[in-house]
Amino acid sequence: MFGDRWGVTDAEVARRYPCDDFVPDPTLQAWRGVTVRAAPAVVWPWVTQLQMAPYSYDWIDNGGRRSPQTLLDIPPPEPGRPFTRTANHPQGRLLAVETQVHYTGRIMGAVMSYVLVPAGPHTRLLLKLVMSGAGVLAPAICVGDLVMARRQLLNLARLAEHTSPPDDAQGSTAI
Repeated sequence: MFGDRWGVTDAEVARRYPCDDFVPDPTLQAWRGVTVRAAPAVVWPWVTQLQMAPYSYDWIDNGGRRSPQTLLDIPPPEPGRPFTRTANHPQGRLLAVETQVHYTGRIMGAVMSYVLVPAGPHTRLLLKLVMSGAGVLAPAICVGDLVMARRQLLNLARLAEHTSPPDDAQGSTAI
């Protein structure tokens, strides 16, 4: 399907994602990925900030409010909490989380997994979206998600790359 892949390898598409456990027979699957020049310990806090804002095109999906550009003091993500916020309103539900490994939630009928894969001193930040019942709208949903998810992943990468590593990650960035 047009727009179902961006920035991912065949191996990354073939791997199993946590979202696959929640939607066993999806009618829509889409994969996105970006290399972040930072260790997973640095990338993870930015992924968890999805609890607070969408980090894509704020003028579209955040009521014109800018997603936070600094790390906030927020509680660790837990299943059952809101997946994200748009215009400061909770959206979706967090389904599963494993620190520095994945952040998986349901929003607007789709289940999404953000997966962090160590890649030397860097991190591959992967996103898979699965959905049942997309039907004839699947191509439009896929292209729309591609535009928004690409921006989101690039924003998260930029922010993580300009963040000092936490004390426990100082040595983890060396080759």
